[in-house]
Amino acid sequence: MSTRRAGPELERLLEEAAEAFDRGDLEAALESSRRACLADPRSAEALHHRAAAQAELGRLAEARRDYERALDLDPDDLQLLLGAADFHLRWLPEDEPDRTWLTRALELARRGARRADRAGEPELAAEFALLQASALRQLGDARGALERLGAAAGADPDDPEVSLERGLALFELCRLEEARAELERVVRDAPEEALAHHTLGLIAERRGDRREAERRLSRATRLAPDEFPPPVGLPAEAFDAAVEEALRAMPEPVRGYLANVAVAVEDIPAEADLLASDPPLSPSILGVFRGTPLGQKGSMDPWSHFPSSIVLYQRNLERVARDRRELVEEIRATLLHEVGHFLGLDEEELWQRGLD
Repeated sequence: MSTRRAGPELERLLEEAAEAFDRGDLEAALESSRRACLADPRSAEALHHRAAAQAELGRLAEARRDYERALDLDPDDLQLLLGAADFHLRWLPEDEPDRTWLTRALELARRGARRADRAGEPELAAEFALLQASALRQLGDARGALERLGAAAGADPDDPEVSLERGLALFELCRLEEARAELERVVRDAPEEALAHHTLGLIAERRGDRREAERRLSRATRLAPDEFPPPVGLPAEAFDAAVEEALRAMPEPVRGYLANVAVAVEDIPAEADLLASDPPLSPSILGVFRGTPLGQKGSMDPWSHFPSSIVLYQRNLERVARDRRELVEEIRATLLHEVGHFLGLDEEELWQRGLD
């Protein structure tokens, strides 16, 4: 907590806010924390309480602003750093790139871990390590995530949250049997953990166990329908029509490129495609291009550099869309992304151009 001494009125309002949180009355928590901020506009603790209430009420821009103001006032407070890092991980807005928020979460978690180590707070250091691992995994660095999970497990090696993150990181690295063992431990200890059931369903699908895959994926949808909506599930002909619709919606220069490359559709990624790079590609990828990027061949004829094909993965695409309109948009975005890879752009450059 902040080392700045609070006055009696401020302490009373902060206690009110904490009690309102505990009983689930978010509006009351927000009102008490708002009054605490008025009582002392330079109280990082009051801003922290207000930010947490704003976040739970879905007011993300206001919450983000309060967290940043509080960090400006007290950049070393461990609970504030923990809350701000967790906020940037949990509340990814629809109108901003995930990468922006995840990068900020990682920065805050790293700062908190260093300060917790210096302060001799091993349990807090482990919490910060877990947040780092989650941010790294979501940013595409599953190996880095596994490294941080070693520190996260120090305080409680049986923590289901650590097992969940480890299972997810192993899945991203295509170490599927290890991932399966971790995630089965998670659902034994936390049977309502939808993400674990969903990932176990994807692993079963890759094993060819369609019955187990359907059972797990359906369970995840029942537990968290907003996070795991039922897939669009188009017949092959209808999916091909959606691809054609997405192609027609492409900018003219991109359509020119795609006129010279085959666009293929497969159910899910083949193991050879996933393991062709180091680190492996995620089993949840939406598409891939097969070929050599522009500039990595000797010919000066740009048409000779096109990949032999761009492959779209139907089941993975159907899972990230809630309806046919969203599916067409996801197909379009995936095609743009793979054309970017053909042009020699890496993931960071694709993100900078809005093509991630």
